[in-house]
Amino acid sequence: MKPMLPTYHPQAPTGSQWNYEPKYDGFRGQLTIRKSSISLLSRNGKELLPQFPEIEDFIENLRPLLHEHLPLALDGELVWLENPLKANFQAIQWRGRLRRTKTIEESAQASPCRYIAFDILMHKGISLINLEYTIRKQQLREFFRNIECPLFPKPNSNQLLQYAPNSLDLPSIAEQILLHDGEGIVAKQIKSVWSEGKRSSDWIKTKNWKTTHCFITSYHENNGYFSLGVFNDKTICEIGQVKNGFSAEDYRILVELVKKNAHMHSSPSFYIHPSICIAVHFLHVYEEIELREPQFSHFLLDKSPEDCLWEDFIISQFTFPEKLAITSPLKPLWTLENGSFTKLQYLQYLREVSSWMLPYLENRLLTSIRYPHGVIANDKFFQKNVPDYAPDFVHTIPENNHNYIVCKDLQTLIWLGNQLAIEFHTPFQAAGNSMPDELVLDLDPPSEEQFNLAAKAALEIYQILKPLGIFSFIKTSGNKGLQVHIPLPRETFSYEDTRVFTKFLGDYLTSTFPDDFTIERLKKNRYQRLYLDFVQHHEGKTIITPYSTRGNSFAGVATPLFWEELSEGVHIRNYNVSNVPKRIKKHGCPFKEYNFVRVQQPFSEILEFLKRKKE
Repeated sequence: MKPMLPTYHPQAPTGSQWNYEPKYDGFRGQLTIRKSSISLLSRNGKELLPQFPEIEDFIENLRPLLHEHLPLALDGELVWLENPLKANFQAIQWRGRLRRTKTIEESAQASPCRYIAFDILMHKGISLINLEYTIRKQQLREFFRNIECPLFPKPNSNQLLQYAPNSLDLPSIAEQILLHDGEGIVAKQIKSVWSEGKRSSDWIKTKNWKTTHCFITSYHENNGYFSLGVFNDKTICEIGQVKNGFSAEDYRILVELVKKNAHMHSSPSFYIHPSICIAVHFLHVYEEIELREPQFSHFLLDKSPEDCLWEDFIISQFTFPEKLAITSPLKPLWTLENGSFTKLQYLQYLREVSSWMLPYLENRLLTSIRYPHGVIANDKFFQKNVPDYAPDFVHTIPENNHNYIVCKDLQTLIWLGNQLAIEFHTPFQAAGNSMPDELVLDLDPPSEEQFNLAAKAALEIYQILKPLGIFSFIKTSGNKGLQVHIPLPRETFSYEDTRVFTKFLGDYLTSTFPDDFTIERLKKNRYQRLYLDFVQHHEGKTIITPYSTRGNSFAGVATPLFWEELSEGVHIRNYNVSNVPKRIKKHGCPFKEYNFVRVQQPFSEILEFLKRKKE
């Protein structure tokens, strides 16, 4: 069946007859599952499964739960999910361009896409398209509950079929879309039926537009696009092109103006000095300064080209809800090779990594290190207590004479970032608990140049743990060392228990490699050996959170690694605030199985053996 399509409106309709869903920026697809076949067809009737085999593999593994629901047809969006309400179109577009089977399979395994279902068209072979939207949505939700798949999108879930949420509260969902930098909203008439192949006013789509002010630099006669620019100091910087959104009359007039006033004509382009200013809507900006879905908004008759600035273009790319009140967005935090990294870029970093960072923050008492004037100034302080001016949405827990912040959602994370909390440190146990649910081994080399010692120690620990059946994970500290994480069953082991294990590891490594490793706490007695900071693992101590930035000169990030990367050789400065989000999109998160394996750890048996040996 050809898909039902929404009609674009600048504003979402209001009223009790409307329901609202997030709009995801991916590949629209109808998923049909039968007893002997699976099909995922694009809007143009192209089969998508060869390009996205992870969807088919997941469904095949889910067949025991699907059996009683077949034949089944769902309507939805195939996406690379950046956060619960935003799909990254560039990431799925890259996947869609892959051609080699091996590369497709490797990408599907490392960083899978997900199918977000927003409608159900057939269930148990019975067509549902003539039922009202609310009835179909209720049946879709019940179906997802039965097959035990997420009822709210989760970028880090292994379950690749996920339910598209809906709401009657337009202001609330609009604010959440803005917070998460989502594409927009689809409003649906609650009594509407599913109309095949029609662009219907029963479905209304609105976009989460950003708007920039710029001037025309040229007109390309063959493709009809106008090139756009802004001033960076006195230099003209190209920021993209626009063709859509004009009325026929405005477009004709603009073409005539550019041709008439062109200072150079090099076929097929007419070049004009900065003079015509316009406002342009867009969704996102790609790295190569390409605007995603640029749309002409209006002429800026009261502005001169000198008012169209690069700084304002940067600010326009990253929008946040008013209640977050972003201050000093262009404040430089780090000085990197390609220039200053500003607060606004940092907040966008936090938003991009939030789905992978928040799970390690949301139930932990937070100690942050704030740099009120940026890392450049190197003026910092620790913060455990929530400040008096914190907004109501910031969740806190009192413990040990402190009123700690617990960063449980994206809104709090962005607020903390706006306060220039650069480092996020958390204890090894959940809030309100005295037992650790992870064991972290801190490998601290004498200097960054001796990072190879940390890599050697980590690989030796890995070789010890693997035969014991213990799952371990590795991350950079973001400074100069590495940290080995061992997830533990919750509420099972005490810090006394974990110390038995860390002492065993420390004794083994220092006795086997006495010239490389030490547990000596005094720096003067380490003699250029790597310090095994296992004493750090006890109640009251903290560790840097995965994906937290660090207050150092290269904007390091505490970055989860794959063990094979460590064997291949890594450099600590290769993992920083500029490139870690790209790494997640391409390779996925090495910690994705962290909570899954904790219940499988044979830590009890090993601990019992070590205690008996000690006796």
